[in-house]
Amino acid sequence: MASLAKVTLIGNVGGDPEMRYTPNGRAVTSFRMATNRRYTTSSGETREETDWFRISVWGKQAEACNQFVTKGKQVYVEGRLHARNWEGQDGQVRTSLEVVADRVLFLGKPGAVAPLPEEGVPEEGEIQPEDLPFE
Repeated sequence: MASLAKVTLIGNVGGDPEMRYTPNGRAVTSFRMATNRRYTTSSGETREETDWFRISVWGKQAEACNQFVTKGKQVYVEGRLHARNWEGQDGQVRTSLEVVADRVLFLGKPGAVAPLPEEGVPEEGEIQPEDLPFE
């Protein structure tokens, strides 16, 4: 039986990305992004919540994200959750979740799309914000 673990986010980048290379030369870029949710409580008070996510992008998309993603930029990220375990200085095992991105779209500028894995760079204008599967 097949399974699926998919995450879709639209939010703002919290800081400039960091790119590095694995020992075999594969690029990986990491950045944090925030999503906001506004709601009204039962007493009529408007509140806003912010959730932060760590994003990892690999290959050609990593290079494009390193070049075009900057703090404050709005991005669409599609990928999967990945749990990372490590041992802290106090000896306790810690776990963090990150999103390993399969697709990153740069919003706010028509045609700004990170290349898809093994597909090269999409033609300009191929994916537009109105093509996203939600509103």
